[in-house]
Amino acid sequence: MIFTHLIVPLHKYVFMKRKIMAWGLLPLLLLTSCRSQYEMSGIERSRILVDQRYDALNDGEADAFMAPYKQVVDSVMSPVVGETARYMAAYRPESELSNLLADILVWAGKVYHEEPVFGVYNMGGIRAALAQGKVTFGDVLDVAPFENKIAFVTLSGEKVMELFRQMAMTGGEAVSHGVQLVFTKDHQLKSALLHGKEIDPAASYRIASIDYVVQGNDKMEAFKAKTDVNSPQEESNNLRYIIMDYFREQMKQGKVVDSQIEGRIIIE
Repeated sequence: MIFTHLIVPLHKYVFMKRKIMAWGLLPLLLLTSCRSQYEMSGIERSRILVDQRYDALNDGEADAFMAPYKQVVDSVMSPVVGETARYMAAYRPESELSNLLADILVWAGKVYHEEPVFGVYNMGGIRAALAQGKVTFGDVLDVAPFENKIAFVTLSGEKVMELFRQMAMTGGEAVSHGVQLVFTKDHQLKSALLHGKEIDPAASYRIASIDYVVQGNDKMEAFKAKTDVNSPQEESNNLRYIIMDYFREQMKQGKVVDSQIEGRIIIE
């Protein structure tokens, strides 16, 4: 929880800075509106690539202003929580990082006295890759920047098949070990196995996922039929902390975290 206490003031600082800037610009905007009769004729936009070319443009005054805040941020973001064996990114239909995160959801079940048969992590929620080597708090925050909490729900086998069909339409989502899906090139579900067995439409399946996902978001509407929801909303249940707990446990055991593509989702 110490991380949370350190991060919040920085958010407040950014908010206050923006608020001050907004109030500072308000008189100028009011004066401008009184003197002119301009009308917007159109909007144009473009992307600006931010890379190392800007490193040479140092602003000493800005650096001095940010220095005390940078020290606080670095103290929070730099602690190492684990290590990876390889570079891991997220991409459809299956990737090393998406496999890892879905597996972590299932792994976390023991903390909540849950026994999920599989996990689902939305690809859209994975916002960065992990480089090979040491993994810091900041690296995990980049991967999982949202305030999403872990969630355990139950779906019928019929709804599980509907869920897998919806995944086929998106080109694939992160699923845990034991899920074997085959999609066609025209985004149809061809086959589905769970731990080597076909899905029983009449059976019930316990699933580990994210509160955002089990609300039916990211086109996984089958989750709207969920029952027996277990999704504690305290800060400690945020996904970033669960991911870090997994890395820390592996580090204590002297293990380097690894994940590989293993045919969980295949497109034919």
